[in-house]
Amino acid sequence: MKEYRAIIAGTGHALPPGVLTNADLEKIVETTDEWITSRTGIKERHKAAPEEYTSQFATAAARQALGRAKVDPADLDLIICATVCPDMTLPSTAVFIQSQLGAKRAAAFDLTAACSGFLYALTIADQFIRTGVHRHILIIGAELLTRYVDYTDRGTCVIFGDGAGAAVVTRSDDDRRGVLAARIQSDGDYADFLYTPGGGTRYPASPESINQRLHFIKMRGNELFKVAVRSMEEISRQVLDQAKMTPSDIDLLVPHQANQRITDAVADRLAMPAEKVYSNIARIGNTSSASIPICLDELATAGKLHPGMIVMLTAFGAGATWGSVLLRW
Repeated sequence: MKEYRAIIAGTGHALPPGVLTNADLEKIVETTDEWITSRTGIKERHKAAPEEYTSQFATAAARQALGRAKVDPADLDLIICATVCPDMTLPSTAVFIQSQLGAKRAAAFDLTAACSGFLYALTIADQFIRTGVHRHILIIGAELLTRYVDYTDRGTCVIFGDGAGAAVVTRSDDDRRGVLAARIQSDGDYADFLYTPGGGTRYPASPESINQRLHFIKMRGNELFKVAVRSMEEISRQVLDQAKMTPSDIDLLVPHQANQRITDAVADRLAMPAEKVYSNIARIGNTSSASIPICLDELATAGKLHPGMIVMLTAFGAGATWGSVLLRW
């Protein structure tokens, strides 16, 4: 059977116009700009208005990506929406995006892998395209995490922001481009390092669950940091080995924007100089599954992604989940 290459043919992103700065947070919770910046690298993050919802931003990002890829929504075979912030529990956010785009021929589903969601979606898309099953796949990372942060918990409320990023992944016969290697992994033993206990079947919505603030994000930051750095380094090296490359072959490292200290630690372990590592966390914050596609779109529209560049994408998220994708642009 012939194998194809999966290339990213177009990218897009959308952010709420509302911005929440560190100065704004100083008025809400006991914190300071210096405390937030020194621990996370974040200066501001975007925050959706009460009447806004996830699929709106996902669809806007998708329209940009489709336009830049010159792919008609009617030609899409599959839509994957990576999110932990769905419009509704039922049905999937992906079908709302499908309806808004008019992509009648596509199958559509949501994927829940937290901050690793976009890389999980890209890995799945690569398999469908590599085997020739599909030609055009739309993958989206979209989150409104500010809906789930507890503004009495300074350890979490300063980190997360809202936004969406999208990419059109297309079949190519050019074996010099596209996804070179990919790997995803998880370990449920770390589930309680980052989780939202309320809202599911274990702790359904009730006066008691609301009073106990179970519907907000809970995080064990110090423990998470250590596992995240180790896991991102290890899986990145595994993917490089799979492609018969070394860290010195990487032209650009695009990590999930979780925390600037995590980014710096991973880059240091991979011996990546600062000029080869992309970061937008100061402006965007942690947008979970949306962070890597937002980064890719910023890089693409700024003309910083050139044909032939070796790009490493790596992420770690709740679950715990993690993954890396190596591609030649």
